[in-house]
Amino acid sequence: MNWDVFITCAVTGAGDSAGRSDKVPVNPEQIAASAVEAARAGAAVAHIHVRDPATGKGARDPALYAEVMQRVRASGVDVVLNLTAGMGGDMVFGSVEQPLPPGAGTDMAGATERLAHVARLLPEICTLDCGSMNFAAGGDYVMVNTPDTLRAMAKQVQALGVKPELEVFDTGHLVMVKDMLREGLLDDPVLIQLCMGIPYGAPDDPLSLLAMTHQLPPGAVFSAFSIGRMQLPYAAMAALAGGNVRVGLEDNLFLSRGVLASNGQLVERAATILSAMGARVLGPQAVRDKLKLTKRG
Repeated sequence: MNWDVFITCAVTGAGDSAGRSDKVPVNPEQIAASAVEAARAGAAVAHIHVRDPATGKGARDPALYAEVMQRVRASGVDVVLNLTAGMGGDMVFGSVEQPLPPGAGTDMAGATERLAHVARLLPEICTLDCGSMNFAAGGDYVMVNTPDTLRAMAKQVQALGVKPELEVFDTGHLVMVKDMLREGLLDDPVLIQLCMGIPYGAPDDPLSLLAMTHQLPPGAVFSAFSIGRMQLPYAAMAALAGGNVRVGLEDNLFLSRGVLASNGQLVERAATILSAMGARVLGPQAVRDKLKLTKRG
């Protein structure tokens, strides 16, 4: 059991969820307001994607990230900002008989371009997806993160003084984490996010979670989450397994059956679960101290 737990709120994501819930924030003002709401409810970390305000689809425009960060900081509410670097690795293949050229929705960018917003804005944390995988049931979408691309991104993030949150979707991704650690591309303490229950990744049953935690590098700090209805049960399961907690509308839209949630409500529910278990919910400064983060203006 982890008795000192921090909560990350994944505020909006990049998936096709804005049309399924009017509570999913889309434009920078909405995303920033939702991150502030989550922080006030007990989230120490806000994990930020941005969306095209006109279409609601996932985007990677540095100007959109800049506006979100400016609005959060102007609110006067303290929260650790964690920007995704997962965009730009999206491959949608053509038909099964003619996989190339790639299909609509493909967005493939080089390592430096994928980190343009991180280099410009210098958040405290950014994410690195630690491997490629078939992503989500159906279709021909592959999340592409080759070993050399990941090494190049990790090296750039390290030079910027930003802490990478290593997104691990299956056990093979932990092999990549250990390779990068051995090569000196990651600084202690290593921060890992175990992403459970996503189709074609690791399932979210307890034994799979424990199998993943038993493969973590020594001294790693980790969080864990699952998607959909298992998100809130994972607030308890992650802490029991020794980790920290992630909730938010990127992964789950509902507070209970048929009841759409806000980010603040999901964080508040997670904090209630943890407090009822006897755990202490950490604030942003405690997380900075724990992870050796650098906060810059």
